[in-house]
Amino acid sequence: MKKIDVVREIRELKTHLSYSKNMGFFFGAGTSCALGLPNISGLTEDVEKSLKGDAAKTFAAIKKDLEPTIANRKVNIEDILNQLRQIRDLTKESKSKAYEGVCGGDAKTADTEICQEIYRIISEKERKADLSLTNRFFAWYNLLNRDFSKEVFTTNYDLIIEKSLELSRIPYFDGFVGAYEPFFWQESIDYPVTREDLTKNWVRLWKLHGSLSWFWRQDKERRVNRIVRLGHIGDDKCVNNELVIYPSREKYDSSRKQPFVAYFDRMRNYMSSGELLFVISGYSFSDQHINEIIFNCLRRNTRLFVLVFCYLDAEVEVVGKMSSAYLNLNVFGPTKAIINGELCAWEFNKEILKPGEKAEIYWDEAKQTLILGDFSGLVNFLVKSSGRQELEGVPQK
Repeated sequence: MKKIDVVREIRELKTHLSYSKNMGFFFGAGTSCALGLPNISGLTEDVEKSLKGDAAKTFAAIKKDLEPTIANRKVNIEDILNQLRQIRDLTKESKSKAYEGVCGGDAKTADTEICQEIYRIISEKERKADLSLTNRFFAWYNLLNRDFSKEVFTTNYDLIIEKSLELSRIPYFDGFVGAYEPFFWQESIDYPVTREDLTKNWVRLWKLHGSLSWFWRQDKERRVNRIVRLGHIGDDKCVNNELVIYPSREKYDSSRKQPFVAYFDRMRNYMSSGELLFVISGYSFSDQHINEIIFNCLRRNTRLFVLVFCYLDAEVEVVGKMSSAYLNLNVFGPTKAIINGELCAWEFNKEILKPGEKAEIYWDEAKQTLILGDFSGLVNFLVKSSGRQELEGVPQK
C-alpha cells in the first residue's frame, strides 16, 4: 500500500479550511457517540432489553422475519419500526388481521412502546451529556464567513445540536414555522439563501432521519396527518406512537411536503450549487439514499470538495470501494486515508515539522494514529487551526 505523509497532507487540509468561503457539515451517529449517546446498533440493543411482555415478543418476531432480508449488517431499530408501520397499514390496525403472526393491534402497541423507550433512553443520555464540545464547534462555525449560509445536515435524531445552538444564543432554522405547534413549511427551504435574506446568517439544520421533537398530528377535518415540532417534553409517557424519528416509508410514499423528502432535496441542491467544502464526520456510509446524493453531487459539481473523517480504518475501506473515481473526495482514518482516489497508509515524519508546528492536534505519536476521526479531536483541530484558542460566546458549564 502506498505511503503518504500525514504532515504534508494536514498542511493541505489547513489550506482548504483557510481558503474555503463556503463550508457545510454532515454529522452521523459518531458525533453523538462522542458525547456518550448510543449509535443505532447500541440503541437497538438497549430497546430490545427494555421491552417486556407482548411488545418484546412482537419485536423478536419482526427482527427474526427481517434478518434474512438484510445483508452486510444487523437489523436495527429503524428497520423494525418501518416494518411495524407497514403492518399497521396493511392490517388497518385490526386484531383479526396479521402478517407473519403479528396482528395490527400488536404492531400498534409495540410501535408505541418502542418509541417511548427510544425517547426515554436518548433523553436520559442527553441529560448527562457534556455539551461543551458542540458549543465550541458552533461558536467556531458561527464566526466563519457570513456571505454564505451555514448548513448542517445530520442523521441523528437527538436534540444535542439544538440545545448547543440555543445555549450559545445562535439563531437557527429547520424548516418549521409557528409558535404553539410549529409545522413544517416546505416553501421555506425550497430556495437557496440570498444576500437579501434577513436570516442568511442563521445556521440551517436539516435532520435527515427525523427528530425526537417531531410528532404526527392528525387533522381530523381533512383526514390527513401532518408533522409538528414540539419543544421540551418532560415525561416520556407523553410520547405516543406518532413520534417521527426514523426514515420510514412515508418519506418516499407521502407528499413532498414531508420533511424527509424536502431535506434530501435540500442536501442535493446545496451540494450541487457552486463552490463548497463539505465536511463529513461520524458517518459510516450505511444509508444508500444519502450515499447516492453525495456521489452524484461529486460527479456533477466540479467545484465541490468533500472531506470525510472516519473513526475506524474499516470505514475508510468501505468508502474506498465507492470512491476510487472521485478526485474531489479525501477520506481521513486513523492509519489509512483516501487521497486523490487512492487508498494509502499514513506515514509520520517528525523531521519535516516547522518551528512552532504542532502535530499533537491531529496525530497521536504513541499510537501512530490520526485523531481527527473522533469528533472531539476534529473540533479541537478546527478551532486551533483557525487561530482561535478561546471562543467568545461559549457557555461554560
